Amino acid sequence: MTVEIGFAVLTGALLAAGAFVAVSVPCVFLAPRSGLRPVLGAIAAAVAVLVFLGRVIDVLWRFGRRDTAAEVGARGPASPGQPSQPGRTSPDS
Repeated sequence: MTVEIGFAVLTGALLAAGAFVAVSVPCVFLAPRSGLRPVLGAIAAAVAVLVFLGRVIDVLWRFGRRDTAAEVGARGPASPGQPSQPGRTSPDS
């Protein structure tokens, strides 16, 4: 679980930084009126927070569902009770 939390936080932070840069770059290069810069900065920060939270929730939600499915006994690929042994007969034969 600790690895999943670390993965969620790290990828969330990277995506949030990318979203912040993507939203705030027009402010830097297009240099709108000085009154608009704080508004764009606030919008960029809000988008970054939403992206971060969305990524963390998505990763942890999927991890939790995977564990719950395994505990409940969800049907998946059946694993044989005994690995195959080439050249030998099966104990059931």
